[in-house]
Amino acid sequence: MLLSLLTSVTGWAQGAAATTGALLTPAQFLGYPLGSQFTTHAEILRYVDHVVAHTPSRMKLVRYGSTYEHRPLAVVQVASAETFGRLEDVRHNNLRLAGLESGTGQRQQPAVCWLSYNVHGNEAVSSEAVLQVLYDLANPQDQQMQDWLKNTVVIVDPCVNPDGRDRYANWYNRVRSQSTNAEPDSWEHHEPWPGGRYNHYYFDLNRDWAWQTQIESKSRIALYNQWLPAVHADFHEMGPNNTYYFSPAAKPFHADITPWQRQFQNILGDYNKVAFDKNNWLYFTRETYDLFAPTYGDTWPTFNGAIGMTYEQGGGGPAGVAYARLDGDTLTLGQRIAHHHAASRATIQATAERHDDLLREFQAYFTTARTKPQGEYKTYVLSAGNDPGQLRAFTQYLDRNQIRYGFAPKRTKARGYNYISGKTETVQIEPRDVVVSMYQPKSTLVKVLFEPRAQLEDSLTYDITSWALPYAFGLKACALPGRLDAAGPAPAPAMVRGSAAAPAERPYAYIARWNSLQDVRFLSRLLQQKVKVRYAEKAFESEGQQYAPGTLVITRTGNEAMGARFDQLVRAQADSAGTVVTAVKSGFATSGRDLGSGTVHFVKQPTVAVVAGPGVDATAFGEVWHFFEQQLGYPVAVLGTEYLSRVSMNKYDVLILPNGSYGDVYPEKALDNLKAWVRDGGKLIALEGAAKFLSNKKDFLLKTKAADSVAIKKAEKTNPYRALRRYGDSEREEAEEVVQGSVYRVQLDNTHPLAFGYGDTYFSLVRAPLNYRFLGKGGWNVGVIKKDSYSSGFIGAKARKELADTFVVGTQDLGRGQVVYLGDNPLFRAFWQGGKLLFGNAVFLVGQ
Repeated sequence: MLLSLLTSVTGWAQGAAATTGALLTPAQFLGYPLGSQFTTHAEILRYVDHVVAHTPSRMKLVRYGSTYEHRPLAVVQVASAETFGRLEDVRHNNLRLAGLESGTGQRQQPAVCWLSYNVHGNEAVSSEAVLQVLYDLANPQDQQMQDWLKNTVVIVDPCVNPDGRDRYANWYNRVRSQSTNAEPDSWEHHEPWPGGRYNHYYFDLNRDWAWQTQIESKSRIALYNQWLPAVHADFHEMGPNNTYYFSPAAKPFHADITPWQRQFQNILGDYNKVAFDKNNWLYFTRETYDLFAPTYGDTWPTFNGAIGMTYEQGGGGPAGVAYARLDGDTLTLGQRIAHHHAASRATIQATAERHDDLLREFQAYFTTARTKPQGEYKTYVLSAGNDPGQLRAFTQYLDRNQIRYGFAPKRTKARGYNYISGKTETVQIEPRDVVVSMYQPKSTLVKVLFEPRAQLEDSLTYDITSWALPYAFGLKACALPGRLDAAGPAPAPAMVRGSAAAPAERPYAYIARWNSLQDVRFLSRLLQQKVKVRYAEKAFESEGQQYAPGTLVITRTGNEAMGARFDQLVRAQADSAGTVVTAVKSGFATSGRDLGSGTVHFVKQPTVAVVAGPGVDATAFGEVWHFFEQQLGYPVAVLGTEYLSRVSMNKYDVLILPNGSYGDVYPEKALDNLKAWVRDGGKLIALEGAAKFLSNKKDFLLKTKAADSVAIKKAEKTNPYRALRRYGDSEREEAEEVVQGSVYRVQLDNTHPLAFGYGDTYFSLVRAPLNYRFLGKGGWNVGVIKKDSYSSGFIGAKARKELADTFVVGTQDLGRGQVVYLGDNPLFRAFWQGGKLLFGNAVFLVGQ
């Protein structure tokens, strides 16, 4: 049936929804066979409209948001005619089964199965296959599917990443040969930078499930949490010379994946085996795709009570419509569609036929979470003394993920794990500390997100291995083995404060502490409003309040031209940015430097540029781009590597080089020009690979450590057979040199502007063995890793040695300008909140 539908074209659809006439197959509606070309997102939605319009008693289209490029995000909710009229009852009952709504849930209902397609835009077969899946769901002649729908509600997201998909589909349809060219050398098999995998800001949406930094993820998770499906399947592609992957997954499994969830991985594999064996299709299981980090479309649903799985079809961006594989076969888009179509049906079938088991175990999962939470720690406490803006961002994150919390009612002491010291010790609990109890429906998710060190059963894993929220948000926190009263009152919202002696309407100045991203946002907005702002280089006291270096000082003097608008603007921007400002009546400091001191520096509004294009890591550039446009709302010029040599740099104050390979971007003459710009007063910020590119080059102080040749010779002498390696051990040996997203304690010199707003340490998510020497004379080692600074996550034995006593972040003067080296990426995936102030310091404070 499928092959005939893929090749049958009997006419063109007329009108946006084509509600007249019969339900059309995808081929009939689109005017071309599925698999003959890539369908744009707009055409996909047209077909979705057509199918839904023809099935009003069983299908509903629900729009849940828009992308950054304003393409619609929508799901199709599908049920039997008997269930469709009470979809809301099913949804609410599901939440009652989970304990997230009051009342007793009933298991006598269909299980919810959610299918997500095309999270990676250039893995474009998914949204072709979904057209056939939707037709099957709507087709009354497909009795098998209609029988399955009696026991399942299917939610279909036809395209999770419309912006990335259209970037790929439009490019491919423009360059493809008129007659199919399967030759891998043809340009239709070589996407240009940045490729279609990512969303508008070049974020990998399949690494954003847990963090929800992107608008697509925030919108989708909001809807997902209204349903909490029992099954979630995520459809992907891999390299074109691979076959097909379905569950069971590879090790490592996270320790908190239940025996039932593991068992159902095998059950789903059995359902898929039937279809693939019947058609003699090649496939593999239990390799590569593990279930450990919570960032994915299989793991995040798993930690929210679902059976989460990934499907991977060989193909992806290089495959196009046809691709000549290394084994001599030609892989076609039609074949890829058929495989994902079969896996979709198998998933629906398994959900329907095992719905009783799924609902029983779904309810048991959340009952256990509420009454017998797993793990050593039963309460997590976040200090009320943390920065208010950062703490507010943290509780907003908890709210988005249905994680309940309260507040400590009184001061007390307890024995627990201190995230800052990394030790189990006596900790002080203060009134209004945020308290997150494990005795709640989402306790498994809480444990996964908070646990200081996740148990890793196998070091060969796919992604980062440490992500604990207190480290990610840069918050003082502790983990307690017992329960703690959380019935205390919530803290009052912070607001503009004024001294008792200062006229609230016309203070001498406003003072704002410098502790978090919210404060950087406040500064950026004031600068754009042409408000003159200063920052204090030294600590001071004013009217009974202590202020640390980095504190912002906004005086009336210098802003007189604004009149009464000055006060309104400062207060409004503080409120909008989430920053607390204090109004003071005098410029006199009761200790330290006065507000008019030369150590209170004027902040010039910088003109900022960032390099993008071939040679630059697309996601690293996207992190910088997103930081300025979405997190700060501050203008940044994007300079393409293809024409960078022709750009006049004298109009820019700051140039940012994201992670990348810069050998072709800055050959010798171009690098000399870059150094001349810095010497003339420019500020160069080099992250990760960009810093490595500058290392060991003339005039740059960053140097890599020399190999210990004496130790190498000694090892060879001790063991002359050391070079004889077993081929089968190669993966394990490579793991010795890997840092899999591990948390390290970085020692900071917080007297330097690059570290203003921090204490004497910063927890960094390290993803590579930095192996740098400390900067010599003329440089400032602002952040370094010393011996025994490891906190959590997997790191290979060789990499661990390289990370002992290494430079991480710092600066050097070069002429009248500065070079800022960020060996670590403080903006990684936009979720490492604790690093964003460091980057803000680099942009706005260093060199001012």
